[in-house]
Amino acid sequence: MTETRILPADPTGIAEAAALIARGLPVGVPTETVYGLAGDATSGEAVAAIYAAKGRPSFNPLIVHVTDLAMAGRVAILPPLARRLAERFWPGPLTMVLPAAPGSPIASLTTAGLPSVAVRMPAHPAIRALILASGRPLAAPSANASGSISATRAEHVARSLAGRITLVLDDGPTAVGIESTIVAVETDRLRLLRPGAITVEMLAEASGVAVEGSRGGAIEAPGQMASHYAPSKPLRLNAESAEAGEYLIGFGAVTGDVTLSASGRLDEAAARLFDLLHAADQSDAAAIAVAPVPSDGLGLAINDRLKRAAAPR
Repeated sequence: MTETRILPADPTGIAEAAALIARGLPVGVPTETVYGLAGDATSGEAVAAIYAAKGRPSFNPLIVHVTDLAMAGRVAILPPLARRLAERFWPGPLTMVLPAAPGSPIASLTTAGLPSVAVRMPAHPAIRALILASGRPLAAPSANASGSISATRAEHVARSLAGRITLVLDDGPTAVGIESTIVAVETDRLRLLRPGAITVEMLAEASGVAVEGSRGGAIEAPGQMASHYAPSKPLRLNAESAEAGEYLIGFGAVTGDVTLSASGRLDEAAARLFDLLHAADQSDAAAIAVAPVPSDGLGLAINDRLKRAAAPR
């Protein structure tokens, strides 16, 4: 069985991780959103190793991470609307689904055979250093077994993927705590595929166009499966109090065993969401309950993750 080691995300750790990626092996790495499981996005074999480690359905595309607009332009076509969003939100927690560039080096397995590619320019120094050390764009879905709770700490990765990967780079808890906003960029409109820290209001203000919803149906981007981000225990939403055998995650006036944010701050709740779901899943309780969280602003993304976590599976 493979030993899963945790190393600091310092130059020595980055160099070792880059060497593993060159061999086609995925590694856990922090981003500003959640920890990712990074591999060479240009190699079908490397991407297959990511899918194998996660147990991820291969029809679910992966996000390609780049360091600059030049690298993004080799991967995807960036229309003026995409460049406006990039100027405002990159580097940062925004993923854009764009037409693949002619001659794009991205492996078809990365895009699940779609003519589009999901591209993000992350802000976290660890994944940026790893992309540069690897010399190529990196595919990096969340570093957890497929469908389970996303990882916001290195130890979450090591527990979820124990024996499946060799290395996790550790740089402490992630700052944002939920996955990136994903938006499909078309000539003169945007479609929200997954909510995140970049809200609908922020996208509309920066782009000058209305933001529409997903068409539904076929999967166009990561995080659109009905059951996702799920703990191993039953999860009840909008709970004002705990029922027998439940571990209650509170918010605002609902205190619970722990709280997403006692003061009702949505940014604090987002940053703590997966961390507290992990804690609840590791507790002695038979089930988990979560207090109501408003759906305005960042609350839309929080409730999206909770709804998928609670979905039948």
